[in-house]
Amino acid sequence: MIKLGVNLPQFEWYAAGTDIATAAAGFEEIGFDSVWAFERLLRPLDQSGAHGLFGAPDVPWPDRYRHTTEPLTALATAAAVTSRVRLGTNVLIAPLHLPVQLAKTLASLDAVSGGRLIAGLGTGWSPDEFAAAAPRPIAERGAALDEFLDIAAAAWGPDPARFRNERWDLAPSEFGPKPAGRIPVYLGGAGPRVLERIARRADGWVPVATPAAQMGASLTALREKAASYGRDPLDVGIIAQLTVAGFERVTSAGRRPYTGDFDQLAEDVAALAEVGVDHVFLTAAGSSRSVQELLENAATFHAAVRAAGV
Repeated sequence: MIKLGVNLPQFEWYAAGTDIATAAAGFEEIGFDSVWAFERLLRPLDQSGAHGLFGAPDVPWPDRYRHTTEPLTALATAAAVTSRVRLGTNVLIAPLHLPVQLAKTLASLDAVSGGRLIAGLGTGWSPDEFAAAAPRPIAERGAALDEFLDIAAAAWGPDPARFRNERWDLAPSEFGPKPAGRIPVYLGGAGPRVLERIARRADGWVPVATPAAQMGASLTALREKAASYGRDPLDVGIIAQLTVAGFERVTSAGRRPYTGDFDQLAEDVAALAEVGVDHVFLTAAGSSRSVQELLENAATFHAAVRAAGV
């Protein structure tokens, strides 16, 4: 069966102190395989030009981005009340963080959760977030992600941990805790550079709202490219994010993927499974107005997918 996940409630209408824990424990009881948290550092007041959503000129940011609980805090909360579900970031913007400190935090979260972390990482797109926090400018975000992956490999590997470049000097050191196991790294984003980086050095891709046929073609291409680097192509996979705006049935012809009611969403999951995707997660927190409604929606989605035999 395909693995199923769901996003934790990080928005301002949820009670961060209790609803994240309630949701995480409830998701595990329902039978989900993973829970997820995303990173949004801020919501700029100036959204003109390049400050728009996804860097698109003048596109407004959603109101819900005014308040988003920090993702690793959310996942640590989830880890404390669960024992089985994987804990994923979708995605953590690695270039916004000091790389050695981020490697330490991720290793610690994996250790305290018993090896349940999935590190979904991205390069980011907001010039405001980079100006506020990033060690390197936004123009260097791809290089910054590669730098983090290099540093994490050194920090998570056997001691003495060591890394040095023109910017950082991790002298030979004892560096712990180590992850409880090997932390899977999945990368978000799109485009040739992203897919090249995944094929070369990641465990897979975390695409958003990508149709099944396109996802299947990308998976084939990723695996072929991974094989060209001497990797086992089956070591590269996809964890698909299903972003939904609601759960009303779509009756018009030409329904877009990941729209409609729970049975229609189950059809979309079945289509993803047919092209080789073995793990999907639903972002339902934004379209639910309370933790009780979120749990009900998640349970109905889970039941619909399993009833479809996926």
